[in-house]
Amino acid sequence: MINSKINNNIIWDNIIILRIKCPNGENMSKDEEKLSMDEAIAKLTDGDVEVRKLAVNSLEGVEDEAVIEPLIVAMNDENTPVRHKAADNLGKMGESVVDRLIEVVNKEDGEYKRFASFALKGTGSKKAVDYFAEAIHDEDFGVRKIAVRSLGELKATDKIDDIAELILEEEDWGVRLAAIRALGDMEVEKAIDPIKKARRKEKDKDFKKAANKAIKKIEKVVKKK
Repeated sequence: MINSKINNNIIWDNIIILRIKCPNGENMSKDEEKLSMDEAIAKLTDGDVEVRKLAVNSLEGVEDEAVIEPLIVAMNDENTPVRHKAADNLGKMGESVVDRLIEVVNKEDGEYKRFASFALKGTGSKKAVDYFAEAIHDEDFGVRKIAVRSLGELKATDKIDDIAELILEEEDWGVRLAAIRALGDMEVEKAIDPIKKARRKEKDKDFKKAANKAIKKIEKVVKKK
């Protein structure tokens, strides 16, 4: 049997940390050509993928509401870097896009929902807690993984029991690992017992290391209080 760690989790981890690349493989520099907002919006649907990359990169940091819908559409682009950058840009817009993104994640599925969830995660909005609490049970492993990490980052301590249950029932190794890290992010003593329980059940050394790290993170914060 193929190790469950060597699967789509690795691919999705790479997507999550993916950085837009230039055609020659180098990272886009700050000095590279940048389109105006109107030009970038128009070229987000260009037939040339490199033009679309330039367009979505040009919209980084733009908070005008005019870019919201074009970026939402771009999250469904056929090119992964374009989808990721569109989601990243939306996430950085914060509260102004939360309600719209919640509409999208509740309507879409598959990879489109993954990227929309990633964008919602990036907003850091507490308004998304209820969605993420439900999404940890989504049929898509990528959505579950993003959702559980988001609950940790948002320190949704009232969802600790839900995350603990997820760890014990989840078949995907990557999602279980994300759940352990989410519990560590909670930084409250209540999260320690679920981590220890999961650590006893898991045989994987990397998982156990992550569990130990999560516990130490919590203990360090609790000790300072």
